[in-house]
Amino acid sequence: MFQAIALGLLAGLFLANGVPHFFRGIVNERYPMVFGSGPVPNLIAGWGSFVIGVLLLAAADLGAEPVAGGAALALGVLLMGLFHAAGLAFGVASERS
Repeated sequence: MFQAIALGLLAGLFLANGVPHFFRGIVNERYPMVFGSGPVPNLIAGWGSFVIGVLLLAAADLGAEPVAGGAALALGVLLMGLFHAAGLAFGVASERS
């Protein structure tokens, strides 16, 4: 059960974090991150986050623990969403000022 919870939480974090980076890259907009703020690095980082998130989701084996793993996945998505919404992402707060 611990494995499903831990991997589900990590999968949620990676999947949710991939969204702003992938979509900013695909619409050719800049978005700050560690590897540069250009559209191409963001697109690649978002895609990479999706791939890692899906691999973590597969490793979590949510079929064995659907409630605990699903709740952890949802919590990971919520936490990353709150992180981005609060402007705590790398360089976002300074760019909005």
